[in-house]
Amino acid sequence: MVKRKYLKVLLCIVLAVMTAFVITESAYAAGDVSTAIEKTWKTAQTQVKNVVNNVVFPVIDMILAILFFVKLGTAYFDYRKHGQFEFTAPAILFACLIFTLTAPLYIWSVL
Repeated sequence: MVKRKYLKVLLCIVLAVMTAFVITESAYAAGDVSTAIEKTWKTAQTQVKNVVNNVVFPVIDMILAILFFVKLGTAYFDYRKHGQFEFTAPAILFACLIFTLTAPLYIWSVL
């Protein structure tokens, strides 16, 4: 009885694998892919830089600043309640905020 169950499961697995082999199709690139990617990046580079510098980084900075001040406030209220100031989370958020504020100055030379 148990052998029949395992045999059915094994048969289903083999059938699924065989179906996957029959259905799937390999995709091959025609030509030099790296040159096409580099060419596309060169044409879109200035637009990507402008969007990232003027939209993405300011949004991240705003979110981190709000989180930093909220966490600083909650850490202060915890200090008043328990007498111990927990500075780890505000320090990490402050470091991330400084990193993202200065990132547009050097991130493009790194990439």
